[in-house]
Amino acid sequence: MSRLLIFGLGYTATRLADRLTQDGWYVTATRRTATETALAFDDEPAVRAEIAAATHILSSVPPADEQDPVLTRYGPALVRTRWLGYLSSTGVYGDAQGAWVDESAPIGTGRRNARAAADLRWQTLPQASIFRLPGIYGPGRSALDRVREGRAHRIDLRTQVFSRIHVDDIVSGVIAGMDGPPGVYNLADDLPSSQNAVIEAACDLLGLPWPELQSLDVADLSPMARGFYAENRRVANGKAKRVLDWSPAYPDYRAGLRALNATTSPAIASAEPTPA
Repeated sequence: MSRLLIFGLGYTATRLADRLTQDGWYVTATRRTATETALAFDDEPAVRAEIAAATHILSSVPPADEQDPVLTRYGPALVRTRWLGYLSSTGVYGDAQGAWVDESAPIGTGRRNARAAADLRWQTLPQASIFRLPGIYGPGRSALDRVREGRAHRIDLRTQVFSRIHVDDIVSGVIAGMDGPPGVYNLADDLPSSQNAVIEAACDLLGLPWPELQSLDVADLSPMARGFYAENRRVANGKAKRVLDWSPAYPDYRAGLRALNATTSPAIASAEPTPA
């Protein structure tokens, strides 16, 4: 039986674990603290036992204190595993001023220097596949939810373009990567677009008005959200398509939002936005 150990059981990793469990895999995972479904990351004897038993290991753990926690603590024990995967970020490319970037583009020039360093460290492991991910959306985490809850913004940055991917397309990409050669792969949909276009499409699906267009200075955004608007790039996915025979089931935000909207109840309009 194939056995997967996941470091960091977050949103995307949980979706992957559910899919592989349904497919007959044995899946274990770690979290910061132990739960009914996961080991504590710091429980070294238990974690090392799972590493030794695993045929596949995936890390979704982000850098901390300028280091990769998984490689720092367990790196030497990973070398005997058949397949390794790491969920990285297309943020490692920095700002491309709206240009296309593929896996050959330089990294470490933007805000994600620690992430870029971790990405490079994972690349030194010969059996590792690194998946660089753009903005992730899916059930419970999409523009539809932000619009319903009154948290959506339309920012007056008319040339700003982002890439994104549905969480289930990440799952299919990682699974394809398990049977493909090691390397770096961008997993993104086929249509980079402005965030405003996504919000407008979500509003149209829900029958709700578009939020007022605001300047970045006026919009009440968190520092993380402001950083999101500081970079502008289009992420190319051709390598994953060619090498892994992968293609997104949701090739653009319209297809993804339509599918999500079809599985949720109609929105109830409210004059009071839900706090973030």
